[in-house]
Amino acid sequence: MKSYQTKAGKIPGTNYSELIKAARLIFHTIEKRSKRRPYIRSAYFDKEKIFFDYFWVHLEGKSYRDRTRRLKYFSCALELIENSRAAPISKVSQERKDEILHRFTGISREGDVFLVQIKEKILNGQKYLLSLFPPE
Repeated sequence: MKSYQTKAGKIPGTNYSELIKAARLIFHTIEKRSKRRPYIRSAYFDKEKIFFDYFWVHLEGKSYRDRTRRLKYFSCALELIENSRAAPISKVSQERKDEILHRFTGISREGDVFLVQIKEKILNGQKYLLSLFPPE
């Protein structure tokens, strides 16, 4: 599987409060582009919209330490979604058979590997950013 090399670096900071401010600032610029639900367009999915409905909810369910670890890669993940044409690992969700999970691999400017998971609903074809994280 190919990894996408991002030009964007990780968000600097070690404290969750620093990282969430920077990530929300980046997200706010995305929110301003649309009057409705915020989205970004994916190069791999032929410029289809990727929505953020589940991402912030999923992130809130994690511990502060894990949130901090994940949020560092937010800007890298957005660049990967917008520009990567590398094929992800795709599989049908174990919990729900009407969803496909796509897992993309990226490398930040600093050389750190991270993963981005996108959920696709088979019934309507909508795609959602579910999670981003560095491998254990």
